[in-house]
This record gives sequence, structure tokens and C-alpha cells, in this order.
Amino acid sequence: MKFAMIGLGKMGLNLVKNAVDNGHEVVAYDLSADSVKEADSYSDAVTGVTDLDDMLAALPSPKVVWVMVPAGKPTNSTIDTLIEKLDAGDIIIDGGNSNYKDNLEQNKRTSAAGIKFFDAGTSGGMSGARNGGNFMIGGDDAEAWKTIEPLFEAIAEKDGYLYTGELGSGHYLKMVHNGIEYGMMQAIAEGFEVLEASQYDYDYEAVAKLWNHGSVIRSWLMELAEEQFSKDPKLDKISGVMHSSGEGKWTIEESLDLQVPAPVIALSLMMRYRSLQEDTFTGKVVSALRNGFGGHAMDAAK
Repeated sequence: MKFAMIGLGKMGLNLVKNAVDNGHEVVAYDLSADSVKEADSYSDAVTGVTDLDDMLAALPSPKVVWVMVPAGKPTNSTIDTLIEKLDAGDIIIDGGNSNYKDNLEQNKRTSAAGIKFFDAGTSGGMSGARNGGNFMIGGDDAEAWKTIEPLFEAIAEKDGYLYTGELGSGHYLKMVHNGIEYGMMQAIAEGFEVLEASQYDYDYEAVAKLWNHGSVIRSWLMELAEEQFSKDPKLDKISGVMHSSGEGKWTIEESLDLQVPAPVIALSLMMRYRSLQEDTFTGKVVSALRNGFGGHAMDAAK
């Protein structure tokens, strides 16, 4: 199929390349001419544009537009612009890290225009976007889902996508996924901080490699720990500031609204806030892991 990708950042561009490698055509749009040029030069199956009208004119009907820009105002603004330009029956996919409550509001506006809307939580980081990601997709129109399912089947890892039905359910699932991720990273980081404080001189790269071969705690996050320790054995080059992008906080807010205790996720979020005040080795490990899977910025050591 042929679809448009709005947003050619570290995730959007990799998704474009993934889709093209798996037989799809993409009209790639971004405000950055350099990003558009990079996408356009990747394959004859990519048409790079810097004008939204040119993007839409290059698409067959029903038009399928994937929005991959930062959550909040950028996504809301982009969707509002598309509502003005698309026809009834066209499809918008919000693939960013949007709050599911924003999607519910967006759906009111898209539905009024007859536009089909899907919220797609995207996991797997940059490597997943490039080589086979994980997608959690919500949307009220099961028939329209049949139009876009072949795309998700192509760019996902095997068994790596799920249509969850009701609009908002995709990003709700991704929100909880990220809350779990917070807790997992915090546990890994705290373990390494205990090792750092001990009387033993461990090779953390070797430890992470060991734990990822047959142990109960083997995981992709542990692979990333090994990778990051190979670059900086004691993480001396970075500070312990752990940034957060919102999903952990949303998960805690939801747990409070539902009166469901989620102490591990809550404390992992509190530790991120604490890291803004005091440098810790735990913070360095989490910061390094976030950089490993998502390319998130790491603060340099002071």
C-alpha cells in the first residue's frame, strides 16, 4: 500500500525505511528539508515532500496518513490541519506517544468529518522501528482496520501487533507498557548500584552479558545495559539525571483514578524526580538504558 508519514525524526524515518523494505510506498513529509532529502534518497519507493498539499496529492484514496510527531500540541495541531484537508473515509494513524485522553478528544473531531482514526502505541525503540516494531492499535472502525492491517503486519516483528478495538485503547495499553518499563529499568539500575557500592570490583559489561544468557532476568533492557557499559564501563561520562517523557506519570494518575495500587511504578517515577536533585549511579544506568532503546539524550557528567 501507499501511505504518508508525517514526521521524519528518529522513529518516523526508521518506520519509513522499514515499510519500504517490506514492499510499501511512502510519501514522507517533514518541515526539515534535510530529513526529507534523507528519506527521499533512501529508495525510489519514497517520495519526500515539504508541502502537505503535495503529500496528500500523491496519495490514492482512501488516503492513509501516519502522524509521528511529538505528543501534545504538535500532534493536535497536525491532526486538526489534516481534518481540514482530508475527505470522509480517509484514515489518520497517531503513532506517537499521545495520551489516550487526547485521542478521545481528537476522535470527536475526526468522526465529525467522517475520517477514520486510529491510535497506535509504538514500542521497540529505534531498532524496532527500523527492523520490526511492536504496535498496539486502537480504533472504532473494524472495517477501516482491514485497510491498514497489512502495513502493521509488514513492519511489526512476528506477532508484534495487536488491534485492541475501541479508540484510545492502543495508547492506553502503551501507557501501561511504559509504566512497566519504568519499573523494570529502575530495578536493573538499583541492582547495579548495589554492585557499585559493594567491596567487589565487577565488570558491569560482563555482568550484564552473563545475566542475559540463561538467567531469569534476561531481557532486551539487559542487552542494552551490556551495550552501554561497553561504551562507558562505569558510566563516568554521563550524569545520573533521568529524564521522563510523561507516560509513567500518566500511568500513576490512571492508577490513582482507578484506585489500583502501583507502588513499583510510582516509586520509579519518584526516583526520576529525585535524580534531578542528586546524582546517583542508579540514575546513570536508567539514563544509559533510555539512550540505548530510544536515543533519548543523556546529560554529560559534571
